[in-house]
Amino acid sequence: MHFEILVEDRSGKAMLDILVPGILGPEHSFQVIAYKGIGRIPAGLNPNSDPAKRMLLDQLPRLLKGYGRSLAYSPSAVMVVCDLDDRCLKVFRAELLAVLDACEPCPPTRFCIAIEEGEAWLLGDLNAVRTAYPKARGQCLRGYESDAICGTWEALADAVYPGGAASLKAHGGQAVGAEKSRWAAAIAPHMDPAANRSASFNHFFTKLRELAQATV
Repeated sequence: MHFEILVEDRSGKAMLDILVPGILGPEHSFQVIAYKGIGRIPAGLNPNSDPAKRMLLDQLPRLLKGYGRSLAYSPSAVMVVCDLDDRCLKVFRAELLAVLDACEPCPPTRFCIAIEEGEAWLLGDLNAVRTAYPKARGQCLRGYESDAICGTWEALADAVYPGGAASLKAHGGQAVGAEKSRWAAAIAPHMDPAANRSASFNHFFTKLRELAQATV
């Protein structure tokens, strides 16, 4: 089976490019496609933004309709991975499902929402964090509650970045994005997907495995 995995940024791609092969096994194929931000679902489900800007939710109605046509005759599925941020989970999931319901034909799709941010999936495996960053601040890691709404990337920055989140923020948004990708690339190789403490990661893991096993 082939999986198209849509993520909102480069750090998500860096993490999943490493983790997904171990979850799926060699008999399946996948492609992780990174966008330049999450954006928002357009009113009336009619994209009105420039596709070149590559904002995930802005283009999602168009993307899923296209996948509905292109994947109709092959064993394939779409995984949409994005951050919850400060949204209501129940409302956000309903909005995403409404986009899918508007597709004809409807591609096999699962929505996997990181709570609060993708860094929660990295922090779901503290052993991996400590292996990648032996000098990580233990107090910061011990104080993190899995999938808490707490400023997740800042919690990871406070644990592993010199000077913590405040120092990283002073360098601007591009520096933050680049550092997130470095964290993902450094931590993901040490992660055990089956033992992750993040419930939102476990949802992704379970849905991916269920779809893959359904074709065996």
